[in-house]
Amino acid sequence: MDVFDELLRGVRGRGAVFGRSVLWPPWSLRFTDGAHLTLCVPLRGAGWIVPETGEARHVTLGDTVIVRGPAPFCFTDTAPSGTGTERAAGVREVRWGGEGPDHVAREVELDCSTVLLAAAYDVREQVPQRILRALPPVLVVSDEQDCSPMWDYLETQIGVGRPGHQTVLDRLLDWLLVCTLRDWFDRAEAEPPGWYGALGDDVAGPALRAIHEDPAHPWTTAELAGRAGVSRTTLAKRFTELVGTGPVAYLTEWRMTLAADLLTRPELTVAAVARRVGYADAFGFSAAFKRLRGESPSAYRQGAAAGGTRNRAIPAG
Repeated sequence: MDVFDELLRGVRGRGAVFGRSVLWPPWSLRFTDGAHLTLCVPLRGAGWIVPETGEARHVTLGDTVIVRGPAPFCFTDTAPSGTGTERAAGVREVRWGGEGPDHVAREVELDCSTVLLAAAYDVREQVPQRILRALPPVLVVSDEQDCSPMWDYLETQIGVGRPGHQTVLDRLLDWLLVCTLRDWFDRAEAEPPGWYGALGDDVAGPALRAIHEDPAHPWTTAELAGRAGVSRTTLAKRFTELVGTGPVAYLTEWRMTLAADLLTRPELTVAAVARRVGYADAFGFSAAFKRLRGESPSAYRQGAAAGGTRNRAIPAG
């Protein structure tokens, strides 16, 4: 089981293209849709990513930018004099709902100095949010592998009229998102979650992968230690050092994360969710869920159905 793949499974973008119709100097786009993640790829020209708070970042051809939401941010052609999206003049707001992105995409003209490709990711599931928590407000990864053929191919997909071209474009951006996150976490300036570094460890890695391969299994520290070929004491010490919590505690936290997403599926009873994450009865599961999440599974389900935000009590690692 590739833990990174598992955490990003189901994350899908819905994309749009911005060309000369909106990026003719002086221009400024303000993204106000509240997406959890926005992927920005300049295919031509350059600009500045200006978050609502924090440092502005200059981006150009070959850079891939990930902006963590839900706060608004701007993409503008002029270097900002301070911080904050309110500085940009002539701002055009960008939203992904309704006719916003479709209208923009129909207006695009590629014979211009700046082309921006962008995709919004509305990540409501708890599983991928474990990665989001480890990201800075804005991260920029430069192309060090000379992926210019990919940028050229992305641009050709913008103007084609073949059926399904938008889906092809979205999936290419999904691929780019995963590659960018992986490259970012491998950088010295990144602060990846503890489990990410533990994946490559000879002691903690096998235990961590075993938990993710079969979270419903009644794992014990001894059994997990056997996977790594070490003693229980050695595993507990090393696992805690890297992940921030012991293996059994991590197992419980991961089960509750999975359960939170399963509870959003109305066809599953609480008892069915309990069984899927390794609990023989709903009572024991409900007690564990409330201890870690601060509310019962039923209350969580009701809040999720009503559109409530569920971001608390997620393990920091």
